[in-house]
Amino acid sequence: MSAAKAKMREKKMRNQPASVQYTSSDVESRAENGGEGDDVRVTGGQSDAHPSWKKQQTPPVRHGWVRGHHNGDGGYDTEMPNHITAGAFARARAAEVSAMLKAATELTCSSHVFRALPKHMRRRAMSHNTKRLPRRLRNMANRMREKSLQAGLKKKKELVKSKSRKARRRHGNLLLEFNRRQRKNIWLETHIWHAKRFHMVKKWGYCLGVRPTYKCYRPCYRAMSSHCLLQDLSYYCCIELKGEEDKLLAALTQLTCKEAGPTFAAAMFLSGARQGSVTVYRAGQYPSDPLGPVTFLWRPQTPGLTPRQLWIWAHPALKQDLLPELQSVCQCSEAMAPPVEPEVSRAEADPAPQAEPNPDNELKAGAKRKRCCKDAGEPPAKRILGDGTRLPTSPVTWRSSSTGIVINDLTMEIVRYRLIGPQSHSVLAETLEAATVCDELKSSPFWWPEHCKDRSNMKLHQQQTDVFNVLKGIYSSGELPPGTVLGLTVDDPRLTLPRQKVKAAPCVNQDQGDEEKRNQLMLKGVPLQCCQSFLWEQSVRENVTDNKISEQEMNRMRSELLVPGSRLGPGPQQGRVPVLLVHQPGKQVGDELGSWGSGWDLLLPKGWGMAFWVPLVYRGVRVAGLHMSLKHSQDKAAPHFPHDYPDCPAGSRFQEEQEAEFLETFRRRPPAKRTNYIKHGCLAPFRCPWQQLAEEWELLATDGGAERKGDGQTQKARKSHEVMEEVTSQQTVAAASPPSFTVLRNRKSLRLLSSWCRPLTCRGQRRGRGAAVALPLSDSAVTSFHAAHKMSVVWVRLTLLSKGKPEAHAMVCAPTAEDLKLFGKSPENCGPQEPPHKDHYKSRINHKKKSSKTATPSQVSDDPTASTDPHSPSDLILGLWPDPLPSVASHCSRVTLGWVTQGDFSLSVGRGEALGFVSVSGLLHTLLRQPPELRGTLLLRNPTSLHYRFVRLNIDV
Repeated sequence: MSAAKAKMREKKMRNQPASVQYTSSDVESRAENGGEGDDVRVTGGQSDAHPSWKKQQTPPVRHGWVRGHHNGDGGYDTEMPNHITAGAFARARAAEVSAMLKAATELTCSSHVFRALPKHMRRRAMSHNTKRLPRRLRNMANRMREKSLQAGLKKKKELVKSKSRKARRRHGNLLLEFNRRQRKNIWLETHIWHAKRFHMVKKWGYCLGVRPTYKCYRPCYRAMSSHCLLQDLSYYCCIELKGEEDKLLAALTQLTCKEAGPTFAAAMFLSGARQGSVTVYRAGQYPSDPLGPVTFLWRPQTPGLTPRQLWIWAHPALKQDLLPELQSVCQCSEAMAPPVEPEVSRAEADPAPQAEPNPDNELKAGAKRKRCCKDAGEPPAKRILGDGTRLPTSPVTWRSSSTGIVINDLTMEIVRYRLIGPQSHSVLAETLEAATVCDELKSSPFWWPEHCKDRSNMKLHQQQTDVFNVLKGIYSSGELPPGTVLGLTVDDPRLTLPRQKVKAAPCVNQDQGDEEKRNQLMLKGVPLQCCQSFLWEQSVRENVTDNKISEQEMNRMRSELLVPGSRLGPGPQQGRVPVLLVHQPGKQVGDELGSWGSGWDLLLPKGWGMAFWVPLVYRGVRVAGLHMSLKHSQDKAAPHFPHDYPDCPAGSRFQEEQEAEFLETFRRRPPAKRTNYIKHGCLAPFRCPWQQLAEEWELLATDGGAERKGDGQTQKARKSHEVMEEVTSQQTVAAASPPSFTVLRNRKSLRLLSSWCRPLTCRGQRRGRGAAVALPLSDSAVTSFHAAHKMSVVWVRLTLLSKGKPEAHAMVCAPTAEDLKLFGKSPENCGPQEPPHKDHYKSRINHKKKSSKTATPSQVSDDPTASTDPHSPSDLILGLWPDPLPSVASHCSRVTLGWVTQGDFSLSVGRGEALGFVSVSGLLHTLLRQPPELRGTLLLRNPTSLHYRFVRLNIDV
């Protein structure tokens, strides 16, 4: 018997009763007689003989049932069993009978009436034609067929069949589907365009594009450096404040401080000629409790309008913290219900009686029937413009009865595009054309004909047009004053759309007569009267949005042109769009790459997003997403919100989300392929414990342990235990209190600290900047500076002095005296090495895995150490330190000063650059120990490496 047949026989005989067994004597007699005269003994015990004895003694045995009498060794057994256990025998036979009946009656998915027939009588046609079956089986086959049909109908009713793609892609169905999907996450007006070309992500309540599906990192950098990069920033939230100027400034002054830079009350911003930016704090809490950065724009004063108007632009992650704070300081607690438009049915809108059906107009044979709407009484669906997640009854306006200030939430009411690059103004000059004057005398629903009747308005429009024409002759966008604002009214850009993509080029033919105007524009900016725009008027914005010509109508007008391919002329029915051009300054800090990354912001009324987006793309711009926004901030050495604002509520939430995302990615990898961060000496590879770092350095600076810690590391072990005990005790007390560390944003202190970080031999060092000359670096100066800025961290830029690429959460460490000597001998030295650490938790995790395999569930539940030990193996992850963390400052051989929040190879500098925060106390004590010619030289180590690299520290102000 082959092995396969033996397995099959074992499977068949698995349920046979164990009462009939051969005894050993009977087996021997059977072997002697050649297999004849088998004696069987029926007992209740187990078999003493192996079931395969016949294979060993008589190889030519026959298996299976064969018809007829067998001669020789293959005959039937002539002797019967001597003893039979009645109960076991009856139970075995009953099991066999029940199994036989079950197999004969029950039908499985593959069992049909045809199984009752022999194999040679079965036909494939019997499955759909029951007449091919024998008469005795036809009734049963018909019943089975009816049951299967009924079951299929039930399944069809439960599972609704989806519409065909042709039906789904119809305009009405597609519009309804898009409106349904916008109820959960807000879509920008360019969402469909981005969804076809970008990787999309749901963030901050929006669907945003992260990066294109094609490789374009270097082309996007070249666009920012030499041409133009386009981004859709319509997800930024706009909050409008209206009221008297004195009351507005009195309320907004509580949220800012002059020490951190210009505020809402600065003269150059208050006039409305420039856009400003400021970091907002909770009322009266400076320098602690910051909310985040905002940009603001005042409306220029116009004759006849006493109240002022202010727009504040904030990141969507900041809006939930900023809006309640503005309502509190402005005392705007009265919510005004939005006006609800009554729903008018189609019957009410068109009360004319319906004509009787004409029999001549009935559908003829062979003609196509037009698709009719299911709900003919309801108005057709409209495209959602703005915030589709907001309920119609949600308030968007709040008023104060005491101060008279009104707050309006204009989120998604204004479209905002950002153009980055030196040729941004050239792209705008080719895309936009100043609106033509409309001389229509009769009344019109459009706002522009009525506007043209006033001569003062036409005079202002001509002045804005002249400034815009002068703007075309400027070589680079970085030559203009930062934050310049220009108001303009333009024609529909779809009228001048080129037939194919062309790259916008700067204007070469410059008129000598406009040279003086260009110089005035570059020195003084746009005149104040030209900063006015009708985009501030809500009635004008609504009129422009409602009277926009659809793409279908625009294409119909193009098809009616006498000369195919010629451009449409601006007529009275074409809308004129008021826009605002806001200049965005590039890099404003540091000594290198001045004005890099400058450009323009284009502000439009809602509904006109795609009408301006496609013409801009046809001028050869590169389109980028959230990823390039982060890289743009990194190249400018500017903090990016919310990544680089750890002391803000939005920054804390982002850090928690980022840690959870990195931890999930880490868990998905096999344990053998993960990086063991404990052995690398990295305590927090997925987050930056700023609070613990500030507390530890505060204790070290107060006790004077930093000097002893840096002088050869001899007293580090003894001091670290003392500091760790004090830090642990403080953490238990301050566990329920909010974070108390702050980011240093005082401009005067930042300039002083920046001068201290520069070596005396540094080329291009600027001397004589206020306090930098009057107060040199000394022990007394450091003491007074530390007393004024306790528990603070400072934003720094780190440039690698050798090869390497910094990563996020890399450690910034202070070099020892031996490291500085080594660097002084050979500046191209890569740096020292961190000795490998020992993983004390690995053995506990492995022991837990082994014990869990052998232990029973009751033993695991009764384990007393599982609930008492905070570092129980069940909570440990191989390669990660458990909470609470040990001392983050003195854990490694080099003292930790801070961490990197964003780092990469910089294409603008040509080497690795990193941005992050370091402790002010740790930095001051490190600078005091360094020689003057090597000040600002630190060490940087990535979380996955043991190699330190020398970096140059810069504080750009």
